[in-house]
Amino acid sequence: MRGCIVRRGKKSWRLKFDLDRDPETGARRYHTVTVRGTRRDAEAELARLLNDANKGALVDVSKLTVADYLSRWLDGKHGISPVTRERYRDTIIKGIGPDLSEIELQKLKPVHIKAWLSKMVTRGSRTSGPLSARTVRSAYRVLHGALKEAVKLDLAARNVADAVSPPAGSVDEIEILNADQVTGVLASLKGSRLYPIASLALATGMRRGELLALRWQDVDLANATIKVERSLEQTRGGALRFKSPKTRHSRRTISLPPSAVTLLRGHRQAQLELRLQLGMGKLESDAVVFCNHDGAPISPNCFSVMWGRAVPQATFHALRHTHTSALIAGGIDVVTVSRRLGHSNPTITLGVYAHLFRETDTSAAAAIEKVLG
Repeated sequence: MRGCIVRRGKKSWRLKFDLDRDPETGARRYHTVTVRGTRRDAEAELARLLNDANKGALVDVSKLTVADYLSRWLDGKHGISPVTRERYRDTIIKGIGPDLSEIELQKLKPVHIKAWLSKMVTRGSRTSGPLSARTVRSAYRVLHGALKEAVKLDLAARNVADAVSPPAGSVDEIEILNADQVTGVLASLKGSRLYPIASLALATGMRRGELLALRWQDVDLANATIKVERSLEQTRGGALRFKSPKTRHSRRTISLPPSAVTLLRGHRQAQLELRLQLGMGKLESDAVVFCNHDGAPISPNCFSVMWGRAVPQATFHALRHTHTSALIAGGIDVVTVSRRLGHSNPTITLGVYAHLFRETDTSAAAAIEKVLG
């Protein structure tokens, strides 16, 4: 079975390949598809179509359902981690599938998207209870991204999700600890193995996976900086995997306050003493900063269980939000905050913390009025 690619426009390609012969006339039958994007996109789609045709699994585009398309889209999505793939598959099966799966892709309309979003917000999906606005927005982003790809492959005329907006974020969704709560959390962890990592999370705003993947070679105590070079994730089967940051912005250097430098010096000394007691020798440069007694990294799931038992009153991610809140309250600009958090652009930071910047701006206006008065 052969195929060819012919340019139609600046970013448009026509794929053509032969199937088999007509059983009545004996004439060769051909299948044509138009793809929008780069030539590499066209080559990848042609390879997929030829593979489907060889397996007898080629689907009539006009009859392609949302479920069939999303399955193909996920199978063909490269460059994502196993954990991300699992999360996408769960979203497709539990969040999108129950309400949209049987609709033909080319018949999907904005009204279907709107009804789906409304149902998830008010009643949840068939396989779960009511969902938070954050979960609904996450499901919307997956569907929107998949439909964007469908337009590129000329499987849909337009991205119908563009016409509908997901529910707005709520201030209540962001868990920020006040000064008394921070003191209480740290006091409850004093002397435990969770204290150093909680303190560093508050000092840097780093994510759980970033902290668990941190190596001593990434820490420069002399210059009071930390390089975020990787993250630790855990698949559903329990396997651990170090992965590179998904964007160049996630790979960053974070400056440390003096208290964090003192904390890390003490933590390193305690770690060295324990290793010597256990006969493990000196620390290797690639040793992780926060580890089990044998030097192995702490699995994210195990860490979450330990945290939930020790600090039931607050999530670990609240420390990142609390760090960000302190930066904004201190008058740090959104670009700097975004870079420190590892967001791909300041728009993401504003989307999450816009209400905090508004509060800061109000305080700034009051301060100016005081000066002018």
